[in-house]
Amino acid sequence: MAQVRIAPWDEDDLDLLRQLNSPDTRKHTGGPETDEQVLARHDRYVHFAGTGQGAMFTLVLPDGVRAGSVGYWGRDWHDRPVYELGWAVLPSYRGQGLATVAVRAVIDVLRARQDRRYAHAYPSVDNPASNAVCRKAGFTLLGETDFEYPPGQLMRANDWQLDLTAPPTAS
Repeated sequence: MAQVRIAPWDEDDLDLLRQLNSPDTRKHTGGPETDEQVLARHDRYVHFAGTGQGAMFTLVLPDGVRAGSVGYWGRDWHDRPVYELGWAVLPSYRGQGLATVAVRAVIDVLRARQDRRYAHAYPSVDNPASNAVCRKAGFTLLGETDFEYPPGQLMRANDWQLDLTAPPTAS
């Protein structure tokens, strides 16, 4: 299994966010953002943990290189409070299992919070890599759904759910 740890997002992670803003990395999430949008997103990520509603993390390799991002935030889905998870990995680090390890680490954080029963992820139906991460991390596919992302744009997504009260799945 890949070796990666998650670290809270901080002021020094702006360059990583700019790297993750590439057409290839954002092709399933509405395309690249303007620099103004990236700066606003970075500011939200830096201050998000203090809100109690979620947190963003970087994927840190053993040598200290930051290879991607992962995070969670609260939302209402079908009239119940859930956590939504999202992640991105830089192209040169894909295919190594980093996202799966990072998502499992975030699931551990959510299990410890003990304040919501379910976590969801909504990858595009056309994103086989992110759908594979959901499967490997122990999520159950509920089916396809229309999902608004980015705001104002509907996309066809898979609705993956994980019961945070169930025992963790084996690696």
